[in-house]
Amino acid sequence: MRHFLTLKDYTKNEILEMLELASKIKIETKNRIFKDYMPKCTLGMIFEKSSTRTRVSFETGIYQLGGIGLFLSSNDIQLGRGEPMSDTSRVISRMVDMVMIRTFEQSKIEEFAKHSKVPVINGLTNEYHPVQLMADYLTIQEAGLDKDLVVAYIGDGNNLAHSWLMLASKLGFELRIATPKNYEVNQDILEQALEFAKESGAKITISNDPKEAVKQATVVTTDTWVSMGQEDEKEKRIKDFAGYIVDNDMMNMAANNAIFLHCLPAYRGYEVSEEVIESSQSLVFQEAENRLHAQKGIMVWLNNQVNQEKTK
Repeated sequence: MRHFLTLKDYTKNEILEMLELASKIKIETKNRIFKDYMPKCTLGMIFEKSSTRTRVSFETGIYQLGGIGLFLSSNDIQLGRGEPMSDTSRVISRMVDMVMIRTFEQSKIEEFAKHSKVPVINGLTNEYHPVQLMADYLTIQEAGLDKDLVVAYIGDGNNLAHSWLMLASKLGFELRIATPKNYEVNQDILEQALEFAKESGAKITISNDPKEAVKQATVVTTDTWVSMGQEDEKEKRIKDFAGYIVDNDMMNMAANNAIFLHCLPAYRGYEVSEEVIESSQSLVFQEAENRLHAQKGIMVWLNNQVNQEKTK
């Protein structure tokens, strides 16, 4: 059973296959062609963390593929009342065709997947956000920047930075991550990415210098400095991240054709300036829309794997 828990579980060819599917389905959608790629399929959507983009994109996506989505907050199911993750998995996966989970620790989604009878998709954990990176790379492909790609990630060494590490190390492009001191990426995840990079040829640089990271980069990206659950650290983080705002001065150091990406929600005046996010270089809303299309590609690919297993 193939799950989509982190990009480290996939080869370069498999990632590109999903993105090719996503692009094909997006073109069809734009032409108001809705094929039943997953007829009568049910997607269980478990939310322990709330979200705008994740809920709308998955619920809309499964509907456009011919199926239906079930929104399940932790208040709606017994998981929120202490039922073990393994029991929840063994029950829900007998009733639906696929599950998406947006939760806290990566270990929780891995426990769910271990006991699941159907594919499980990571909608976000503290450690990884792989569906976002699929949308980001689809946006990069559409901008024609996937060749000779140089990505500068500026900000917190969080789940998004970890997923950039996995994507770069699998696809083989250059990634520069610049974080403040004491906000670096997880060392174990970095070491794993560096191992993958030996095979793919990826060039990965870690530093505390955002200006050096952004020089001639073709993609500049960032994330909020204060993620969900870190609200009590807000004032300290704003102080610690001084100098890490992606503003016009920083974008001017990037390549002339560089684009700006942000997974949203964005806090203007903190991690990104108003001028940058509203500029012609900013593709953040195309990127947000691509959550819908990239996730459709992932769901169809996983469903195809299930169907292939059934025919063996």
